[in-house]
Parts: sequence; structure tokens; C-alpha cells
Amino acid sequence: MIGVFDSGIGGLTIVKELFKTLQGYNILYFGDTARTPYGTKGKDTIIEYSIRNTEFLIKQGAKIIVIACNTASSVASEIIKEKFGVPVFEVITPAVQKAILVSKKKRIGIIGTRATINSKAYEEKINEAISDVKVFSNPCPLLVPLVEEGWIKNRETRMIVKKYIFPLKTKQIDTLILACTHYPILKDIIKKKVGKNVEVVDSAVSLALLLKEFLIKNSEVEKTLLKTDSHIFFVSDITQQFQKSANMILKRQVNLVLGNNKI
Repeated sequence: MIGVFDSGIGGLTIVKELFKTLQGYNILYFGDTARTPYGTKGKDTIIEYSIRNTEFLIKQGAKIIVIACNTASSVASEIIKEKFGVPVFEVITPAVQKAILVSKKKRIGIIGTRATINSKAYEEKINEAISDVKVFSNPCPLLVPLVEEGWIKNRETRMIVKKYIFPLKTKQIDTLILACTHYPILKDIIKKKVGKNVEVVDSAVSLALLLKEFLIKNSEVEKTLLKTDSHIFFVSDITQQFQKSANMILKRQVNLVLGNNKI
């Protein structure tokens, strides 16, 4: 199985793309809904939760781990890679690669949780890969709770997105990285507020393609994965809103299973 974890519902945007790109492979998902959001928590806490999530998924049969959370990717991915003997994929690298590819003016904006922005993980990867680039970032702490509550089309959400995006618009960015897997759920609003001349990048498509390429090149790993097109969706707390949002994102009836990641 391909194990995927996130602090809540945002990681399902990654799962949606995995369904398209890696058809038939079994997906094992864990959404830590009881502790969401991760972006407001301290580094040590995020690392602890990420280790527990990985242990839980491996115990359930995962052979590959996808950290479908920008906050966890920014502070815990290297620790996860060192600690566990399985391939680990994070969401930052593919998003950075895509942004560099599409940015013509080398003026890249980033929005994410406070923890992700404060880590400077995106800025560091961008500056390592390309010179003479301007990077501007802005934390958007209210967006994850709004998505988790299902406030996707509310007027208040549009106003908050506009407020967060405005400082980046004034920097004349030509590319905007959605440095949180919850944000693609608000992509239509974000695109409208940032303007039609700005390329909006999220890591879902790029990550799915990266994983597909890895499996083609590493047949010994690919052979360990189940291909019955059967998926399990664990959450640490089952809520009616999560159920509704999961069905909406994946466009199917999702059977949620209560899982305990306190190994």
C-alpha cells in the first residue's frame, strides 16, 4: 500500500491525484483530524505527530510514505526519511520544481501555515535550485480551519483570502505556491484574488508524477504494492464535516475508519 498522512483533510487533494496517476494501487490514508491544524503547533510536536503517523501507516501495511502535509514536510521529512526504512515522499520538492519551471520573471510567492513559512523550507529549496530569484511569503493561519469547517464558498473566506494575497500582489509575483495541501480546495478563490497573470502551483500533480516515475525505475519496490484498487481512510476523529468534505474532494462515498496513531 501507499501510505499518505496529513493533519486533516488537505491530504485528500494528494490522494485525488494519486487516483488519477497511479490507478489500481491501494491507498492507505491517515488524517489526524483530532489534532488539526499542525501549522499552529511547535516543531517538536509536529515531528512527534509525524513519527506516530508514519509508524501507524507502516503497521497497517504501507510500503511507501507520502507526507501530504506541508507543515510536516517542512520540519519532519528528513527525520522520517532517516528513521524509517521505506521510501518517503514530501510535497515541497515537487512544488518548488514546478514553480521554477513556470516562473518567467523569477518572482515567486508562497502562502502556507505559520510553521511552514517560518521554516523557510521553500525559500531554501528555491534558492538552492535557481539564482537571481525573488521569493515572498505570507502565512495564512485561518485558511486551514476554514477548509476543515467546510467554509469553501463563504463570503468571509473570500475576504480573508483577499487580505492574505494582497501583500504578495504588491510584490508583482508571477507564480504563487500553495504551500499547504488544504489550499487547493480554495484554488478557484485564490486564482481570482491573485489575478489571471499569476501561475498558481500546488504539489499534488507533480508529486503524483514523481511517485509514478519512482515506481517505474524501482521495480523491486513497485512489486511490494497491492493493486486491488482498495483504499482505507483512517482518521483520528470522525466528524460529519470531514465525511462531507472527503466525499466532495474524492467524488465518491468515502468510508472513514477511526484509527489510533498513538503507537
